[in-house]
Amino acid sequence: MSGRDAILGGIRAALGRKTDDLARRATVEERLTRHPRGLVPARGQIPPAEQVELFTTMAREAACTVQPLAALEEVPAAVADYLAGLNLPAELRVAPDPGLDAIPWHARPTLTVSRGPARDADAVSVTGAFAGVAETGTLMLASGPGHPTTLNFLPDTHIVVLRRDRVTGTYEDAWDRLRAELGDVPRTVNFVTGPSRTGDIEQTIQLGAHGPRRLHILLVGG
Repeated sequence: MSGRDAILGGIRAALGRKTDDLARRATVEERLTRHPRGLVPARGQIPPAEQVELFTTMAREAACTVQPLAALEEVPAAVADYLAGLNLPAELRVAPDPGLDAIPWHARPTLTVSRGPARDADAVSVTGAFAGVAETGTLMLASGPGHPTTLNFLPDTHIVVLRRDRVTGTYEDAWDRLRAELGDVPRTVNFVTGPSRTGDIEQTIQLGAHGPRRLHILLVGG
């Protein structure tokens, strides 16, 4: 028996559970297979165009900045202008996401672009998002080879390229889409609502406590 098995066995014994409780195992397997939906708020059950409007409103209320763009071709100029407006370095660490390959970074030669997981010195990251959840203005970020999780949390400024057709009304809709498109759930799924913040010190909100202090969303599509 491994140390892990010993610890879990001790917990089961303390709870009065048997290690060979097939009924309990069957219950867990059935729930994982069936994917029961939770409560779905009415405010998210709206037409797609209204979902995008609600997502934008909620994201801004969570201290995000949201910029609508017509196409990916506009991303380099939008990123360059955003960074210049905040006097931030024009150096980007971009996710190796095939969905971002069509962005013509060369159109703004002042930008220095590299790809891969975040490094200690990276101040600005650019990633995609699997979905945006309208009911709370939340980004759904699924890990994978093209989506290193470090880019979501290490750099001080996180820029997210989100297609309008990736906005869903509710969390349950986002989970349904993830299972339908990816099959197996990724190792990590992060839900991010606004920049990192804490109110632990004298109940004063401080941004950037456990992640980016800025979250800028480029909402792309007609």
